[in-house]
Amino acid sequence: MNLNATLFAQLVVFLILAGFTMKFVWPPLMKALDERAERIANGLAAADRGKADLAAAEKRVQAEMAGARDEVQKRIVDAEKRAAQIMDAAKQSAHDEGVRIIAAAQADAEQQVTRAREELRAQVAALAVQGAEQILKREVNAAAHADLLSKLSTEL
Repeated sequence: MNLNATLFAQLVVFLILAGFTMKFVWPPLMKALDERAERIANGLAAADRGKADLAAAEKRVQAEMAGARDEVQKRIVDAEKRAAQIMDAAKQSAHDEGVRIIAAAQADAEQQVTRAREELRAQVAALAVQGAEQILKREVNAAAHADLLSKLSTEL
């Protein structure tokens, strides 16, 4: 066998194999590699979008949390104001009630003093009549001398 013929035959077989590979094997292989590269690129892009969405969601959450904190603070301040108003109203009501009770007690005391004075006047008048009866040794008619007795009670 001739070495040149063997090399020539090997070259022809190699070229046929290279042509076959270029025509039938290479395109599907490149297509698979391109699809895989595209899937990887899409996955990376989706990951980047996911990160961006996550960052945006975190910003929205922080903004909503800040808004919620502000609203809670506002409600707390409103509740404190309302509690202060209720306490002031209760204090005023209690003060008014105390003034009313004191006024009622003073009026009651004045009525009792007036009643006691009237009872005392009646007792003094009765004692005066009894004293006058004993001094005069005769009976004094209280009905006949009512004017005199009323003048006496007013003087006392």
